[in-house]
Amino acid sequence: MKSSSTLTVTTRTLELAELGEESALPSVQPLLAPPYTVGEGVPEEILAGVRWGRANNLYPYSMQENYTRETSATELTAVALENAHIKATFLPGLGGRLWELKDKASGKDLLHTSDRVQFANLALRNAWFAGGIEWNIGTRGHSPSTCSPLHTAIVRTPEGQEVLRMWEFDRLREVVFQIDAWLPAESKVLFTAVRIRNPNEKTVPMYWWSNAAVPQTPGTRVLAPAKQAFLSNYDGAMSRIDPTNVEGVDVTWPVNNGQAADFFFDIEPQERRWELAADADGDGLAMVSSEQLRGRKLFMWGESTGGHRWQEWLSPSNDGEPRRYAEIQSGLAQTQLEHVPMPAGASWQWVEAYGNAALDPALAAGAWDSALTHGAQRVETLVPRQGIADALSDAGRWADLPPTELLVAGSGWGALESGRRQHSDMEWVDESGTPFGAETLTTDQSPWLELLRANEGIVEKPFEASAAEAPSQPFGGAVSFVRGLDWEDLLTAGRNLSAEAAFHHAVMVHARASSRAADLAVVVGLYDRALGGSDAGEAGTGGDGIVGAGAPLSERSRELALRGKGLALLAAGEVKEGLHHLELACSTTYGTRALLIEAMTLAVENGAPQMALDLLANGPEAVASLGRVELLQAQALADVGESGQAAAILRAGIEVADLREGDNSIAELWQRVCPGEEVPGQYQFSLR
Repeated sequence: MKSSSTLTVTTRTLELAELGEESALPSVQPLLAPPYTVGEGVPEEILAGVRWGRANNLYPYSMQENYTRETSATELTAVALENAHIKATFLPGLGGRLWELKDKASGKDLLHTSDRVQFANLALRNAWFAGGIEWNIGTRGHSPSTCSPLHTAIVRTPEGQEVLRMWEFDRLREVVFQIDAWLPAESKVLFTAVRIRNPNEKTVPMYWWSNAAVPQTPGTRVLAPAKQAFLSNYDGAMSRIDPTNVEGVDVTWPVNNGQAADFFFDIEPQERRWELAADADGDGLAMVSSEQLRGRKLFMWGESTGGHRWQEWLSPSNDGEPRRYAEIQSGLAQTQLEHVPMPAGASWQWVEAYGNAALDPALAAGAWDSALTHGAQRVETLVPRQGIADALSDAGRWADLPPTELLVAGSGWGALESGRRQHSDMEWVDESGTPFGAETLTTDQSPWLELLRANEGIVEKPFEASAAEAPSQPFGGAVSFVRGLDWEDLLTAGRNLSAEAAFHHAVMVHARASSRAADLAVVVGLYDRALGGSDAGEAGTGGDGIVGAGAPLSERSRELALRGKGLALLAAGEVKEGLHHLELACSTTYGTRALLIEAMTLAVENGAPQMALDLLANGPEAVASLGRVELLQAQALADVGESGQAAAILRAGIEVADLREGDNSIAELWQRVCPGEEVPGQYQFSLR
């Protein structure tokens, strides 16, 4: 009997933490610096990629940081692709995560997953969760879309193949990406095709990594066709190594690694692009791709106390048994420190295949060269080179086929971008296969859409006299943020002038400003203009915005303008004035939890612990019980000499839901205020 393949829209109930509302603070703060630098023995090609393309910040994205550690049973939309050999389950509402991949012959789950989705601070926008295969685009780190819904639809091809399509507009690089997934009836591998399109008139730095979490057992070994790799860990260095002999240790067995580390395999150009993780039976995930995905990486948390703590933190066990995992990954560049230039107007596409490697366990555990030879043979049996080539050809033919059935709506930013580019006569993508419908627009986009409509047909540059003849329609403000010089032109046009327009223009300039004093002075001046003058930040003076140009700043925008000015002053080295403006921002009646935490953090970091304590004393009572705030309070108390009170807070027990990856500040504070006492296991997050 001929086998079949099905695509089923269903649901999956998981214990899920509430993600919470996105932060109201515009993301103008610089991204955290990489935890390591490039050392000797690294090729110039990698060095060039490291030096170029890093994003200054995540603007216009906002942070996803208002989650907790509490979970509840939540029903999620799921899409299952299944045939006689494998079953794949996707979660479109959580970044399109490929959540499960079950091999029916062995009965094994090829991916590490959990019945509990626990958010933690590992992504570019903060929130991230472990498990499955995730898709990372834009710049180094876990993608801005990793915890957000993707537009999702079913596409039926002329050949009768059902394809799951997921797509979104990436606001950081202003490109469109799509992921097509399909499972042929007789196939032992799931195929995914990724396409990225750059509609811009300039080259953009591009980054893509597919990250697969795989079960880590004492018998797990990772293979990739390379004799050398580039090792990076949390000590700040990156070096070329032999992965089978790192100070006498074969690190291709994740259990052998004492510390968290990344290994980027140095695969020769003529080799096939594959990587696999085989357990003691030889079973495990094989990731095989077309040539464009050059990079292959192994990540493990390590066998240290901190490494184990992080795994418990990310994948809590319901039965008390630890659930360890490692990650095998594939990317555009050789390492994750690099960006690849994507030319103006370019469209890139590649294919990946996922299935059970099914190795002979004795050969997989043997000498490296023999294990690689055997691995390459099994990969060729699982999915031949021609099979990848055929899949890539199919993906190219299907890429622009229109969706047959829409399943999940992503954000409305793609629809707004389409309108923006039409208004400004800018190039855009063909939306046939990836529509950004008007029905996806929300209140986040509506003020900006109205700004476009109010200026429709006005083709002159806003600063030209003819454009100024248009009727005055002061911009009424928005709770969301956008970027682009064309938006700045609209906001600074006389007909749209308002305090809110001046505020949003200041934020846009702040987001693209360099760290040079002259640039920061311009930013401070623009915030002053929105606030109504250089003295407008003082309580009871000025602050009515731009006279004669509509309403004054809303309380929310006033708070954010004061905050923006404070950040710019801090960046310029004017610490006292910068902290003063943050304090003023926190004193507004609007007030936000995110601002209070940020201001307390910056006060502690800049030697003003008493300010942090004063902010807490004057802030909302509900904020005081947050783990992050309790940690900041304890740090500030220690800094003002109240070590006993700080120790009491730690001994009572705190849980910082958004503790940053690699952050060991709780343990460090414990050692400081509880000298001679062993750090409790719950506070040991060190990865060094």
